[in-house]
Amino acid sequence: MTAAARTLVVGAGGMLGTDLRSALRDREVTAAGRADLDVTDEAAVLEAAAGHDVIINAAAYTRVDEAESDETTAFAVNATGARNLAAAAARHGARLVQVSTDYVFDGRATSPYPEDAPRHPISAYGRTKAAGEEFVEQLLPDRSYIVRTAWLYGAHGPNFARTMLALAATKDTWSVVDDQRGQPTWTLDLAHAIVSLIDADAPAGVYHGTSSGETTWYGFARAVLAASGLDPDRITPTDSSAFVRPAPRPAYSVLDHGAWLDAGLSPIRGWNEALEAAVSAGALSAR
Repeated sequence: MTAAARTLVVGAGGMLGTDLRSALRDREVTAAGRADLDVTDEAAVLEAAAGHDVIINAAAYTRVDEAESDETTAFAVNATGARNLAAAAARHGARLVQVSTDYVFDGRATSPYPEDAPRHPISAYGRTKAAGEEFVEQLLPDRSYIVRTAWLYGAHGPNFARTMLALAATKDTWSVVDDQRGQPTWTLDLAHAIVSLIDADAPAGVYHGTSSGETTWYGFARAVLAASGLDPDRITPTDSSAFVRPAPRPAYSVLDHGAWLDAGLSPIRGWNEALEAAVSAGALSAR
């Protein structure tokens, strides 16, 4: 993608969308937040996509537990919205980046999921995101990137890391689950990875946009406190049975990064290094 490429960022007001705008600040960008574009409106999406070379879809219904009782709304945003954007990209000759999730897998693996692993979602949210992927693959197979991510944190939205810092300001001790494994990923790192993918004119397909390495929520929580100069021993481990929620969580959400290497690109750096950088940059606080 050259600096002259015209890029439409959908979901531009969210945590990832805000960092995408930062990563693209020297480019010609149209930023469309929720109030600017309803992705479920096919005609509006077709009109908004006109004149753009690249579309990045960071819009999503992410209320995982609420999706269990409102899958129709989640499907409209996560699946129909993706279909509308893929159809619009096809009509206008644009490329599409569809941001997806580890929730398309069931979490029963014991080694990192490769990009071509079969989808097997176990929640309503996961089903709707998997359907969105399928629409993109069907409608725009040669000009689309599906970028699956997980465990996001950053400066511009609510997230686990900031919740841990908020708890540190009000509690002496608390517990965090230690039986779910994944890859904490800074949204700014993901934003730059997405831009590098497009700039390199990488092959179309699925890419796993998560930090390298892996940990548990408990390990991540301790690292957040330690990086912020707080005592990590204030947190104690527990298991998922202590936090029963409407939507099942994948127990193992570690994703493989082979597609980046196959495309001659570097995967996102290690999660611990990124966390240190995020804290140093002032991207995390309890606010």
